[in-house]
Formats: sequence, structure tokens, C-alpha cells
Amino acid sequence: MRLQSRRKMKKVVTFGEVMLRLATPDYLRFIQATQLNANFGGGEANVAVSLANYGIPTEFVTRLPKNDIAEWCISELRKYNVGTNHILRGGNRVGIYFLETGAVARASKVIYDRAESAIAQIEQGMVNWREVLKDAQWFHWTGITPALSQGAADACLEAVKTANELGVTVSCDLNYRKNLWKYGKTASEIMPALVEGCDIILGNEEDAEKVFGIKPEGFDVAKTDGEINAAEFESVCKQLQKRFPRAKKVIITLRGSINANHNTWGGCLYADEILYQSRRYNITHIVDRVGGGDSFMGGLIYGLISYPDNDQRALDFAVAASALKHTIYGDINLVTTAEVEQLLKGDGSGRVIR
Repeated sequence: MRLQSRRKMKKVVTFGEVMLRLATPDYLRFIQATQLNANFGGGEANVAVSLANYGIPTEFVTRLPKNDIAEWCISELRKYNVGTNHILRGGNRVGIYFLETGAVARASKVIYDRAESAIAQIEQGMVNWREVLKDAQWFHWTGITPALSQGAADACLEAVKTANELGVTVSCDLNYRKNLWKYGKTASEIMPALVEGCDIILGNEEDAEKVFGIKPEGFDVAKTDGEINAAEFESVCKQLQKRFPRAKKVIITLRGSINANHNTWGGCLYADEILYQSRRYNITHIVDRVGGGDSFMGGLIYGLISYPDNDQRALDFAVAASALKHTIYGDINLVTTAEVEQLLKGDGSGRVIR
């Protein structure tokens, strides 16, 4: 089934923090840099941009202060056709993250400066979720948002419950970030109540273990040499579905890290007691891997909406879209459906299009 027209299609709503990204250029270390490249990024905002690129109407919900940096950020979101009608204004600052891009055996490094950002000070009741979700078909959040503060966790749970009441599909990317859980609660305490309301769960080889203690037997991501067997993760999917029976589909992204510039990339999707496996992409010259999981999620949501009766097709689209994201600088995936479809047909030559 192909997409209905954008005009008639119900929107996808995402909720989370968008930050100013300041990155060293040309693989420089922080101590070497004399300038930083500035743009914006954040898990749920990245998903919204991907979907907007694919022609799906989106609405991104966050909280930003009333200052010029926030106006710059909102302008960037609008440039990519992301809806900003329900962004709350308040608080004092936009969160920042600094990125040092690694090379070969040197890993990339992220330093957060997002304490007391506007969205970290959000509280339950600030967002009118019934109004936001009244004409939505999908709501997406990630595990980053409830890690920011109790208020952000409460607002996210409020959104999930409202979406459930309204019959809106809910998806989550578990996205465990140990350096963010600093307000006195752990992911294991907060996340279960949120994930219980999800129809679609996405994670990687680490998320399910760190948050729920669920892991494949005998697997060590540090010893993969870029080779990951998708079948090893069927047990993880089954365990997640058993714990969260509302979830119709569980998806695992599979990254094999040969070095910072060379990864293998794929995924598996478990639904109706069937494990679907994608093609494995060999990405030999990574331009920017930040946002890779978000580009996967954007592609997955698009695929599940566009091909509701073809989980294999949805998975393949998500993996191909994300493989292409690794060639694009910045957080967001600026590819079209035509480019993803071309890669799905087997054309990864990169020949000049004239």
C-alpha cells in the first residue's frame, strides 16, 4: 500500500529535546579546535525531520526559551517542514551538546551541557496532549526524554496515556543514556510504566539489557568484529514482548563496529512470532553516525505506515534509510524516498546522477 496524500494523512507527533550541536570539524580533537560547526539535533526532532522528508505531516513538541537561539532552532525545524505549532515557550536555555568525531580506533566523544534546559523544567499538565494528538495517527518518544527530569518523565507518561486513550499508535526508542539519569531515579524505575503503553519498541543490543536486564546469551558487542547474528536477538524480542504484551512489534538495530569509520549495519523485526531480518550494509567510510538510530526510526515509522501488511519491506526501508544517513553530516537524515528505494534495488554505486 502506498501513502495516501499528505493533505489527508494524519500527522505523526514526536516529543523530546532539541539541542544546539557544536562539533569539531575534520576529526579534530576538542583541544585542537579553533572553531566549532553549529547546527541542531535531538532524537525525536531527527525522527520528525526524516518523516517530513518522506512526505508525512509531523508535529514536534518540546519546550524552548524565548531567545534568539530558540528562534534559530525553530526556524531550522520549519525549514524542513516540521510542525512547530505546539512548542511551549519558557525556561532560560537551549540544551547544548559538543561532539568530537572519532576516527579509526579513536571513538567519538559527546559532552552534554543541557542541565536545567527549558524542557528539563517541563511539568505534567503544561502540554494539552488531547489537543496535540486529536488528529494524529502516531506518537513517538525516546528514553532520552524521561532521563532529563521527573517533570519530563511525567509529561511523557501523560502523552503516552493520552495516545492510548485516543487510539494513537505509540512507538519508543529505548535509547539508554547512562550519563543523563541524574535526578535520583534510574531508567529501570521510570521506563517500565512508559513502555507498557507502547505498540512498537525499538532498541539495540545494549538498551534492553541496561534498562530491563534482558540480553541475548553469550553476546559481547565488543567482540563482534563487525559480525552480528540477528537470530541471537530473537530471544530479546520475545522477552520484551512477554514483559510488555501491548507491543505488536519489537525491533533491534544491529551495529557491528569494526572501527569508528567502518561499521556494519542492519536490523531485525519480530512480530506475530516471525523474525524478519534485513540485509547487512557494510559502511566503510562513515561521514557522521550520530543520528543513525533516529534515521532508522524515521524510516521504520514511514515503512510501517506505508506498507502496513509488509513488515519485511518496512524493516528494509528503515535499514537502507539509516545506511544512507551515515553518509550525511549532522544529526538529521536528508534523503528522499527515491534515494532509499534506489538503494533497496541494489544500487549502492554512488555514481554521479546527471
